[in-house]
Amino acid sequence: MRRMILEQSSEEFYTSHSGLVLAGACINRYSDLGRHVGRVVKGSDQIAEIDILRSYLGLLCLGKSDYQAIAAMREDDYFKQALGIGRIPSVERLRQRLDEAGTELIPVINRCSRTMLKRLKAPITGYRSGLVPLDVDVFPQDNSNTKKEGVSRIYKNYDGYAPMAAYLGMEGWCLEVELRPGSQHSQKGFVDFITRVISGAKELTKESLLIRADAGNDAQETLVALEEAEKTHYIVKGNPRGSDIRSWRDKVFAEGMVKTPRPGKRVCTMVVGERTKVNGKPYTFKRIIRVTERTIDRNGQFLLAAELTLEGWWTDLAMEPEDVIELYRQHATSEQFHSEFKTDLDLERLPSGKFATNALIMALGGFAYNILRFIGQTGLIAPFGPVRHSAKRRRLRTVIQELMYLAARLLTTGRLLKLRFSRHCPAFAAFSAVYSGLMMAN
Repeated sequence: MRRMILEQSSEEFYTSHSGLVLAGACINRYSDLGRHVGRVVKGSDQIAEIDILRSYLGLLCLGKSDYQAIAAMREDDYFKQALGIGRIPSVERLRQRLDEAGTELIPVINRCSRTMLKRLKAPITGYRSGLVPLDVDVFPQDNSNTKKEGVSRIYKNYDGYAPMAAYLGMEGWCLEVELRPGSQHSQKGFVDFITRVISGAKELTKESLLIRADAGNDAQETLVALEEAEKTHYIVKGNPRGSDIRSWRDKVFAEGMVKTPRPGKRVCTMVVGERTKVNGKPYTFKRIIRVTERTIDRNGQFLLAAELTLEGWWTDLAMEPEDVIELYRQHATSEQFHSEFKTDLDLERLPSGKFATNALIMALGGFAYNILRFIGQTGLIAPFGPVRHSAKRRRLRTVIQELMYLAARLLTTGRLLKLRFSRHCPAFAAFSAVYSGLMMAN
């Protein structure tokens, strides 16, 4: 191995995160964030509010959520140029200004994020039946051993937050992330939340929506709200809530069609309609019931007593029960989207001790999530992307590694700025294609 001489240039500027110019184009050309937030300064602080948001969004697009990360960017001219920032705040100023903003900007950020997706003509893929999935779920954030506001015991048996998120389409576009205390039940405030996200989803697609929610949202008010929503279908996992499993077994096995997938295991499914009145208006809710009876386990061991499993799904779909169950099974894909928030965007342990500030940060996280998802769908799925296995979408971490952290040399020639990449750069074709598409007139 030959010894190398290390030198630092004082004339040329290099950047390890050239992909920020893609994020800046999404924020400034397609989102209207600058128009709605404005450039208002407060008192002696000469940093505009939009620059605070741009700075933090830039950090999130690099997979950094801590305030301290902004210190490394203060002398980075490319960070300013790529994101269109007038002045980069200090660590203390960034923390203070986000605390001052609180939750007032959250609706604006969510609306601007949808506007960005609409103007980018983000692909929203559904099923062959024409249904576009809208997955709604709660996920845990471990913030144990902290004294942050709102941190409490969650269903995973540790202290943290339990935000609720909504994802649209097979790509998983994030419509909203609502931060919640860890101890808050998922049904509390759910009807208001689902009403907002359905309205936001209809701004992005004209196809029928398929709402999917788990057993934590099995409530009459949920079913009524989903029945009343136009051009919307739903599958809500049922909660047994102390049901008599043996009675259901006798009824289902007597009336349904029994299947025996293997010796010692019987499965039977049936559909029931439950009639009720809510505020004087009659409703008939369709419920799919599936009972599984095991007398021999999967290893061939005979059981002393039969093992019974009762499952249920509320739905208004006119499909075979097995097809409905399969559609709900694919709801599990949203768990990957949760993990991208927590690991790829580094939003597992939130940076602030104030609940309102952390709620704002989660909203900004949803904005950055959509930016990275679009860059990945545009640049890494196409044939000219870096060589990888085929997929319908790329994780945000892959987008950050392949396109955001791409080394380049920043050149200034006259009044022009140039980014010069290595001739061996494998992602240049993808980067160039994404940037060219973003810089076209929107």
